[in-house]
Amino acid sequence: MVTVIFRFRLKSTADVSALETLNEHLFSIVSRMPGFLSVKDFAAEDGEAVTIAEFASLEAEEAWKNHPEHVGAQEQGRKEFFSEYQIQVCTVVRTPKL
Repeated sequence: MVTVIFRFRLKSTADVSALETLNEHLFSIVSRMPGFLSVKDFAAEDGEAVTIAEFASLEAEEAWKNHPEHVGAQEQGRKEFFSEYQIQVCTVVRTPKL
């Protein structure tokens, strides 16, 4: 399994409604892609937000990373929405059973 951690802060001028609409559109695409497992969003009190996406394989994650609409959304995000961001692509080493 591959986990993608996307940490970001919004620009003060970001159109949050437009970002939500874009996120809904992107979810409608990624959720139908082979190897997509899940995505969850979290927000901290200090304004940082985190999205965690899980894929069955690195190939599935790369297919999403390179999807044309996702590539366009990444550019839009840099220009319009995010004041800063960091992306980490992680391979799961172990998942202990509880």
